[in-house]
Amino acid sequence: MGADSLLDIDGLGKAYGNNLVLDDFTLSVGHGEFVTLLGPSGCGKTTLLRLVAGFETPDRGRITLDGADLIPLPPEKRQVNTVFQSYALFPHMTVFENVAFGLRLKGVAGDELGRRVATVLGDVRMDGFAQRYPHQLSGGQQQRVAVARAVVNRPRVLLLDEPLSALDARLRREMQGELKRLQRDLDMTFILVTHDQEEALSMSDRVVVMEGGRIAQSGTPREVYEEPSSLYVARFIGDINLFPGTVRDRLDEKHLRLDIFGQTVVAETRRPFLPGQAINLLLRPEDLRLGEGAAKVAPSFGGSIVERSYRGSTLDTTIRLDDGPVLKACEFFDEDDPDFDYRVGERVQVSWVKGWEVVLADGE
Repeated sequence: MGADSLLDIDGLGKAYGNNLVLDDFTLSVGHGEFVTLLGPSGCGKTTLLRLVAGFETPDRGRITLDGADLIPLPPEKRQVNTVFQSYALFPHMTVFENVAFGLRLKGVAGDELGRRVATVLGDVRMDGFAQRYPHQLSGGQQQRVAVARAVVNRPRVLLLDEPLSALDARLRREMQGELKRLQRDLDMTFILVTHDQEEALSMSDRVVVMEGGRIAQSGTPREVYEEPSSLYVARFIGDINLFPGTVRDRLDEKHLRLDIFGQTVVAETRRPFLPGQAINLLLRPEDLRLGEGAAKVAPSFGGSIVERSYRGSTLDTTIRLDDGPVLKACEFFDEDDPDFDYRVGERVQVSWVKGWEVVLADGE
């Protein structure tokens, strides 16, 4: 439990029959922090949210909010609210009445009720829609109302269970920015569940990557993307290129010398490795460099272009190296660069930006 933590989850376990969903799960979340639980279906992230919200009871472990035990409390007493994937708006109520529902249950009425509803509708930019019904709103507008209803009581923690999954790509990106703005303006703790890597990276203060009911890695978006602790994390967050090899020796505390496809490669890592140990050198597609310039940088590897995909601001290239592996490169599009005239089947040299590689033990 950290000194600045608000929500502490300690040794949480949950199983359904023989299916162990959460296994000794421990996590602390700070005041005003935006934390994203990221992982594939079945990794336990939604179950964790339901345990924090009080919709499920853990088999073991503790959940505390500001030091107070939450487990004995019913959902309505936890100062924790949830925004669901389906929004769960009352179809027979106006936007105003949907947002006011929780306040009325707490005995808020009159001018105070109107003021608090109006304030939160302004926060989510829905102040002109108070008398509309859910069926008269777009998906993005319904999502805003669901958030307004969840935050109007000013919970200590807001849980968001894949709330953007039903939106189209453009609206989804817009709402990502809106949620982050709202979280910052309210100075409220948000915990988001998603399986969308881009969503997690763009919105979060911290990303918790989950695997099989446990934490595979927890860190800032930049840390989990640029410094994955395992091949599982590297593969789950974005595309990754693997160069298998072995350790030759350590040059100093910061640099290893590796044997990769018959070439000597110097890589930056402080992780402990032994001579002869099998490793994988990992590189993101945007770390790779193609063309004649790459051939002048030691090391570089020859290959042939398999596919080129223009994506507006970037150009994606698939390359099959002479030694077998297929790589993906992503470069910003530059129509004046002659290297962008490559055609499928052409030869190319591949290198990368030194210091951007990650070295992991084989099987890690």
